[in-house]
Amino acid sequence: MKRACSLLLLAVVLILAGCKNGTAGRVISVSVSPSGVNVVVGATQQMTATVMETFSTAVTWSVVGGSANGTISSSGLYTAPATVPTPAQVTIIATSQRDPTKSGSATVTITMTAGPTNITVAVSPLVASVANYGTQQFTATVAGTANMGVTWQVNGTAGGSQTLGFISASGFYVAPGNVPTASDGKGGSVTTTLSVTAVSQADPAASGLSTVTIVPGNQNPQTGPIELGTSGGNGNDSISNPTNHTITCCGGTLGSLVTRGGTQYILSNNHVLARTDSAAIGDPIVQPGLIDAGLTANSKCDKTQATTVANLTEFVNLQAEDQNASSSNIDAAIAQVVTGFVDPSGNILYLGGVTDSNGVPVPGAPNAGSGVAATLGMPVAKSGRSTGLTCATVLAVNTDTSVQYNTMCDGSGTSFTVDYDNQVDVAGGGFSAEGDSGSLIVTQNNADPVALLYGGSDTDTVANPVAPVLSFFGSGGNPVTFVGGTGHAVIGCTLPTGPQSAARTLQPASLAAETMQKALDRRDAQAAALLAYPEVQAVGVGASFDNPAEPAIVFFVTRGQPRTNLPAQVDGIRTVIVEGDLFARRGAISVADTAINEQASAPRQLVYSVTVAELERAKVVHAAHAKALMQQPGVQGVGITSSVDSPGEAALMIFVIRGVTHAPIPPLIDGLRTRVRESSRFRAGYRGVEPQRACRMPVKRAAR
Repeated sequence: MKRACSLLLLAVVLILAGCKNGTAGRVISVSVSPSGVNVVVGATQQMTATVMETFSTAVTWSVVGGSANGTISSSGLYTAPATVPTPAQVTIIATSQRDPTKSGSATVTITMTAGPTNITVAVSPLVASVANYGTQQFTATVAGTANMGVTWQVNGTAGGSQTLGFISASGFYVAPGNVPTASDGKGGSVTTTLSVTAVSQADPAASGLSTVTIVPGNQNPQTGPIELGTSGGNGNDSISNPTNHTITCCGGTLGSLVTRGGTQYILSNNHVLARTDSAAIGDPIVQPGLIDAGLTANSKCDKTQATTVANLTEFVNLQAEDQNASSSNIDAAIAQVVTGFVDPSGNILYLGGVTDSNGVPVPGAPNAGSGVAATLGMPVAKSGRSTGLTCATVLAVNTDTSVQYNTMCDGSGTSFTVDYDNQVDVAGGGFSAEGDSGSLIVTQNNADPVALLYGGSDTDTVANPVAPVLSFFGSGGNPVTFVGGTGHAVIGCTLPTGPQSAARTLQPASLAAETMQKALDRRDAQAAALLAYPEVQAVGVGASFDNPAEPAIVFFVTRGQPRTNLPAQVDGIRTVIVEGDLFARRGAISVADTAINEQASAPRQLVYSVTVAELERAKVVHAAHAKALMQQPGVQGVGITSSVDSPGEAALMIFVIRGVTHAPIPPLIDGLRTRVRESSRFRAGYRGVEPQRACRMPVKRAAR
């Protein structure tokens, strides 16, 4: 009976796959070419429209854009206007006559001549420092043409974006709340500059730019009782080199305020407050950190420009002989507040629930108490010395990690490794950079403390859950709790310039043809059986989302129809589940048709929610295999996350070091899907190198 049913279903599927008449259930698409070309005034350009998924290829042409757009014939022949319009770029649109809601477009730029012009553009100011959430008026001077129009871009994006800041048509720039980051070339993330560019509308090849540095208020010296989330560190955290007369000074973030037995303390990392085990109890804790202490860029590392706001009280010994995943399991230190020098309400910069009259988030205290445990997909935020306020998502929990340290903040000392378990992983290299160590990570919706940031890679941030941190410092019988107020949403994460450090959706990877052929061969060998599942409309081949370096067999299934135990792997090839109503391509389909079907489905999320039962299933597999996996070369972390190949399923997240050979990661371990995340080495304290500035020729570097 089962065999007969499977054959019948296959016949129906194949019949459906062969139906080409009509457009029922198909998505009409229109594309226009060429796009991005230059057309000289008065000249013509033939445009072509390609209409997919219907036999009716007729389109209606139109052109919009500048003050004089030119004309286009019914056959798609575009004639440019006699003069360059303002703006010079116009949009040519082809609209399907079969379905007027579907159209495609291409851009054309009108120029005076076909060759190079003598047009120049100069932007003022040439160099600018703008506070996060701040504003700056830019002006453009155009020479060599009567057309003074320019198009403003930020890092090549017209008008800017949420993470880059926005710029108006008049050159008025509004900076983002976060500080942009970039790779330091050594596997780390460091803060970086932006370019604001004015592009001539008369000649897009002519442009001028300004270099912009976003400077968060977290780095500024504060007067009066300081608010936290600010630059700070040990007042002795500098290294003198008498040979070349240099000074290396360091700093991190004074993260939050805690209380024990009625006494208040600043909470941060060991490698920020205790100089990676080198400090002495009672050492001065200063604001700002020495890295920011000085009146100018050429006078940093000036201890006289920093204020002692606390004294080191207690810290975890990172290099203790018994330091391993089962001992203290945290990178933390506390410093007793000097009375009157720290805001006793526990306010953290930019963490408030409202904005001031300029639209800048005000300082706000976290929700008082003991905090909450991180969960998959939890939206979180932090305010730190280097990148200011950033907002992202918890990507993995219950994470075992191996993190590199160095006894000197400039990386010139002895390196050692600390193993942690049950850590929190936050997605996005831009969520933090060196200098953000010690920041308190809180929930976006209620400002509940979640974790203490101490390190990361170029794609991730790692942090200690707050529960073991509080427990360690409260072990003497007096519980430790966070100083704060009532819960509130972190408003900065919802503003138009609110920071988001990582893409929330994922795109399929591009794989080599020979790699895809391997999956095609496996699919073809079992096509009949795979198409026999009643919910399956098509079986294709694409890239895995759980391991972008590998191909996958893709099941296109009917949304809402019960699942019949689709396989998570086929002959060692991962599988991807895509839901939809009625896919355009059905049956055993090609790689190209797989891409068409995927484009019509919802974008893949970075992380999905999973049920409690799924999470518990993953915990069992994690407990059985994490330690052994951590012993393998190239593996630096094993946690629990969600599968992207099959939303709703949990997965074992395996963090591997880019460029280090590791054993093949199986698609399944004890029936649980695996997910591979490649990045630079997890590091704390010296992850990357900041720009060097002179202070009697000093070198300065921030602790991560």
